[in-house]
Amino acid sequence: MIRLYRFQYSTNVERVALALAHKELGATSVQIDPADRSEVRRASGQDLVPTIVDEGNGGKVVFDSMEIVRYLEEQYPHKPLYPTDPGRRAEMMVFIDWFNRVWKRPPNDIEAEMGKPSPDNARIAWLGAAMVDALDLFEAMLSGRDYLMGDFSAADCAAFPFVKYGLLKLPADDTYLFHRILVEWQPIGASHPRLAEWIRRVNRRPRA
Repeated sequence: MIRLYRFQYSTNVERVALALAHKELGATSVQIDPADRSEVRRASGQDLVPTIVDEGNGGKVVFDSMEIVRYLEEQYPHKPLYPTDPGRRAEMMVFIDWFNRVWKRPPNDIEAEMGKPSPDNARIAWLGAAMVDALDLFEAMLSGRDYLMGDFSAADCAAFPFVKYGLLKLPADDTYLFHRILVEWQPIGASHPRLAEWIRRVNRRPRA
């Protein structure tokens, strides 16, 4: 049995939830209050969410969303999320690293800037422009493909929970500033039809 420690509306949790469902792995969800992480700390010795505890593998603890996805691939190879070809697998790892280290930086920096007493609006606009530019890259990647790198994969798990906000509405009780930033600075319109359809396609997939 796998226990998944999660927050409501967490983008990083959704990465893992997509991977678990794709691999048809049952998981027990443990909802964590972001203001009280004592339960996940007791289970894993740290505060990060998502975290999984894999009771079927000696109570193995794994945290960090894409590390969890990679662990699931190694332990449960049924319905793979990474290519078996070493070259294509390396390309996917490069994309995921780019997404985490490069793509995610502007929205995180916008959130930090907006939290200052006197936000630098020019810097926010510059960072937002980088997010807008990235939409063209995703659109190009989806040329002739249903998913970012061919079949549904870890690349889609990594990107979808963040890029989806360019098209999908925020739930009324989602108060995360980070999510409002993702909505505002990803104007997916008529110029990104493949990207919009990819968001709809992935959004129809099950989650754990």
